[in-house]
Amino acid sequence: MHLDLLNFAILLFFGAGIIFACTPLIVSFLIAPKSKGGDIGLPYECGINPHGNSRVRFGINYYFYALLFLAFDVDVLYLFPVASVYKQTSGWTVFGELSIFLGVLMLAVIYFWRKGVFTWPRKISF
Repeated sequence: MHLDLLNFAILLFFGAGIIFACTPLIVSFLIAPKSKGGDIGLPYECGINPHGNSRVRFGINYYFYALLFLAFDVDVLYLFPVASVYKQTSGWTVFGELSIFLGVLMLAVIYFWRKGVFTWPRKISF
C-alpha cells in the first residue's frame, strides 16, 4: 500500500477525532468523585427525599407512545419553515415537495394504524 499525502491526512484526522472523542471520557473518569454511599443511589426527586416505593415500573407502552409523539412532532416541525416561505415561492415545485412529504407521513400513520400501534392495551402486565 502506498501512503501518500491524502491517506496520511485522512489517518491523521481520524486519529485526532478518536483522541478528541476519548479525552473527555478519560478525564471525567479520572477526576469524577467516586462516592457510592449517601443519596447517590436515590432517584432524583427535585431535591426532596423520596417517600415510599419511588421505583415505579411503567409499561413499555408509555415510552413507545412518547417515541411516536417525538417522531411525528419532529416531522411536523419541518412544516413551519415551508409555511413561512410558501407564500414567496412561485410554481408548483414546493407544493409537490410538500405533498410528497405529507404523503409519506400519512403512509407512516396508516402503516402504524394497521399494525395496531395506536390501540392501548387494557391491562399492562409485568
